Amino acid sequence: MDLAALVAFAAILFVAAASPGPGIAAIVARVLGRGTDGAVAFTVGLAIGDVVWLTCAIFGLAALAQSFHGVFVAVKLAGAAYLLWLAWKLWTTPVVAREIAAQAPKEGVLKLLAAGLAVTLGNPKTMVFYLALLPTVLDVASVTALGYAELVGVTLAVLGIVFAGYILLAARARRLFTSPRAMRVLNRVTGTVMAGAAAAVATR
Repeated sequence: MDLAALVAFAAILFVAAASPGPGIAAIVARVLGRGTDGAVAFTVGLAIGDVVWLTCAIFGLAALAQSFHGVFVAVKLAGAAYLLWLAWKLWTTPVVAREIAAQAPKEGVLKLLAAGLAVTLGNPKTMVFYLALLPTVLDVASVTALGYAELVGVTLAVLGIVFAGYILLAARARRLFTSPRAMRVLNRVTGTVMAGAAAAVATR
């Protein structure tokens, strides 16, 4: 694929991915409330969801995606339910020290991957970007197998940079809260943010 087209795609994707939305809210709230454990697996699931929507756009599967509207509604609601569950855990988990997250039960990698995937597949911002905006940036009908592989590679690289940046910033911010009271306030604020992300996913 033409280098200029790849650079343009990368730049637009970076701006879209870095802008606040349910996915970013979920990453930040999760790291602030529970630490970095599981953050990588969760963001990998988010990125896989982007690749699914990219594939739909490249191979002209937007109409097919619409025909499976009920399936995507179910996935969307599953993603919203997971975010609400995280919000509830953040609100109700007792805080006795900053290390409480390290003592909390760890979630399985597959569960975290599936949760991230559900959030992205049900994220209206991501759907609009790939199914509506991407065809105005690239001639998707002329993308070859090699071009598709290049686009997937660029997508994963850009998302990796964006997600890693948010994880690091949230982890650094979390270290500023050292008292149980401060952690309780932080957990409830991030739980509220997570619930808002769930509402954004479920109602659009």
